[in-house]
Amino acid sequence: MEQKIAILGAGSWGTALAVTLSGKGHNVSVWDIDTNHIKTLASDRENKKYLPDVMFNDKIILNEDVEPTIRDADVVLFSAPAQHFRSALEQAGPFLKKEMVLVNVAKGIEQKSLLRLSEIAYEKIPGVNYVVLSGPSHAEEVGKGLPTTVVAASKDEKLAEYIQDVFMTDRFRVYTNSDVIGVELGGALKNIIALGAGISDGMGFGDNAKAALMTRGMKEIARLGVELGAELLTFAGLTGIGDLIVTCTSVHSRNRRCGVMIGEGMRPSEATKKVGMVVEGMYTTEAAYQLAEKHKIEMPITDQIYAVINETVDARDAVTTLMTREKKPEIADIIQYCHPVEGA
Repeated sequence: MEQKIAILGAGSWGTALAVTLSGKGHNVSVWDIDTNHIKTLASDRENKKYLPDVMFNDKIILNEDVEPTIRDADVVLFSAPAQHFRSALEQAGPFLKKEMVLVNVAKGIEQKSLLRLSEIAYEKIPGVNYVVLSGPSHAEEVGKGLPTTVVAASKDEKLAEYIQDVFMTDRFRVYTNSDVIGVELGGALKNIIALGAGISDGMGFGDNAKAALMTRGMKEIARLGVELGAELLTFAGLTGIGDLIVTCTSVHSRNRRCGVMIGEGMRPSEATKKVGMVVEGMYTTEAAYQLAEKHKIEMPITDQIYAVINETVDARDAVTTLMTREKKPEIADIIQYCHPVEGA
């Protein structure tokens, strides 16, 4: 099933997916807002800046303009950072057709509006054919063809199955899910916990601390997610615990790497700059903090990471605050989510 795929955003993830899709036989066109970057990709046939040693084949076309990239596309894939998704959608808008399927692979929450990216898409293009592709998937491994499994989520089951067919290979397995809210929130909020895991590693706190942070962090993610309309079980899947594990433990994780430098004593702004790419967790932490305040959801780990990256609390003091909170049973609120108690 050869399709024409337009990819907007030529960072590491957009590049890895371009290589994967073109390797399956699809015709792939790639555009990026940085014209010089596109020119370099066209001449090198490789993304030396963001994904080195992964070569392009002849089915990948590099375009300096949006219109020819999108023209006659079956699928338009957005791989711009979450905070730039709205502007990328606006640039593409005049050239999008009703029958095109929009796939978003960014993970985040828009800071000012506190909207999920699907909410922005439906706001800008009512009735859009929208699918989110998410899961534990570092570009560095996907680009090299290492086994990876993700989820295609859409309110329309047929759309999710279509994208499953378009993307799936013997090295890139795709499941489907109808819980767009849960899939998007799992992908966005895990970056907060990955920052925390990195900070913990940077302070030398070991595996026990990180395991607890990840486990309790997933509880916070699920707590906010269910309040916002997600399915609890989604957070037990690939886009929940799966993505959390890989982002909190991998050497490829920008969020964890940024956290490590903060834990070692570097200022958050300096650590972000040193990473050299967008650290989505820095934006998502602030958005999640505001959402928790708005919905009166208890998220103590998020609260402390928010304070640390805003330099109002020292990282070691944040750990002490978390470790000395009031005593409580472990799974009480999980039971409440599964079996709501009136007035609880």
